[in-house]
Amino acid sequence: MMRLYHGSTVEVRRPSLHFGREHTDFGKGFYTTTLAEQAEHWAKIKKDRAKATRAVVSVYEIDETLLTDTALHIREFHGVDEAWLNFVVGCRKEDAVEHDFDLVFGPVANDNVFLTVNLYETGALDAPAAIAQLRAYKTYDQLSFHTQRVISALKFVESYEVK
Repeated sequence: MMRLYHGSTVEVRRPSLHFGREHTDFGKGFYTTTLAEQAEHWAKIKKDRAKATRAVVSVYEIDETLLTDTALHIREFHGVDEAWLNFVVGCRKEDAVEHDFDLVFGPVANDNVFLTVNLYETGALDAPAAIAQLRAYKTYDQLSFHTQRVISALKFVESYEVK
C-alpha cells in the first residue's frame, strides 16, 4: 500500500472531484502527494489564503498496483522536462482543454516554479532556458485524481492538524 497526503483546511474523509480548482498544474482534480511535509505546507497555504482557523492533512492509502493498471489512462512525468512544462501550461490556461486522464503523477509547480512557467508561457523564456531554471528548484511530487473510478480507490486512514 502507498500512503498519500492531502493538505486542506478541513478533514477530507471522502475525496470529491467537485471541490477541485480549475486551472491547476494537472487540471481540475483531487491532489495528493507522497510527502507529508508537502501536504502540511499546502494546508498552511490554504489556511492563510482562506483565512481559515485550521490547517489539516488527510492521510490515505491506495493499492500501488492502481498506478500500473493498464485499464486506466495514466500520465506520468519523471521530472521537469518539456512535456511536463507544456502539460502544466496547457492545464493552467484560462481556456484549458480538459484532458481524459484518470491519474496524473509528476512534479508540483510551487510558487517559484510557477514564476518560471509564466515566463515560458509569455515567451520571455524558451523551453530549454525554462527547464534549466526549473531544475534548479527543489520540486515535490503530486498525484492527482481526475475520475470517480480512481478517487474511490483512496482509503481514508486519518487526519491531523498542522500547527
